[in-house]
Amino acid sequence: MGITAERTDLDAIGPLRDVFRAEMRCQIIHDAIHRRPGWTHEYLLRRNGVPAGYGSVAMAGPWRERPAVYEFYVLPDHRSHVFDLFEALSTASAAPAIEMQTNDVIGSVALHAYARNVTVEAMLFHDRLTTSHSLPPNVVLRAPTAAEAPDSPSEDRRWRVVVDAEGDIVASGGVLFHYNPPYGDIYMDVDERFRRRGFGTVIVQELKRLCYDRGFIPGARCRVDNAASRRTLQRAGFVPCGHILTGLLR
Repeated sequence: MGITAERTDLDAIGPLRDVFRAEMRCQIIHDAIHRRPGWTHEYLLRRNGVPAGYGSVAMAGPWRERPAVYEFYVLPDHRSHVFDLFEALSTASAAPAIEMQTNDVIGSVALHAYARNVTVEAMLFHDRLTTSHSLPPNVVLRAPTAAEAPDSPSEDRRWRVVVDAEGDIVASGGVLFHYNPPYGDIYMDVDERFRRRGFGTVIVQELKRLCYDRGFIPGARCRVDNAASRRTLQRAGFVPCGHILTGLLR
């Protein structure tokens, strides 16, 4: 049985990534780094000369000092050899770490089989409930002006909102598109003086609506120790669906 892992480019694994994304049917957290030059090394996995899957190793940004396998996919017909294929990838890449989201079944199986010192980096959420929270009188939710968001071009401001309490901006939020289409990543921030008043919940609720109205699907994540963000996301209809785990490869 000949199992190999060969360094390749993004075009070569493109069809396999399409199958992977279709099978996942959820936001893929690090999808965008494939398109950043120098950020990722791609590997084509073969069994007896036939493409069986692929692997991707993050090399730059937060992974510069400790490259990590962050995608590992095996086609269904080859999954009885999933461990042999991962070992070939691990050997060829020499990656010292692995980082996977737990709703990726194949990737998380590899992580739990081969990683040590596993830690939880973040909690993942998907939208499941429609909510109807409202703001108090004299408080409005609106798009930011150019002066209020000088770092954002007009196109990006379409995806940002602020809570205006009689001229005082007390909270803000937006949607980022570093997930795989059509998923968007919702974020928000509330001034510490105005927390625990429901402003964050209304922002998340409105950003969810913007996503759906414009043909996107909202997603979110937060640190596992951020109880306030967890509660805000849940009040706005998000439900936990997984974690991002990291570990060292043996």
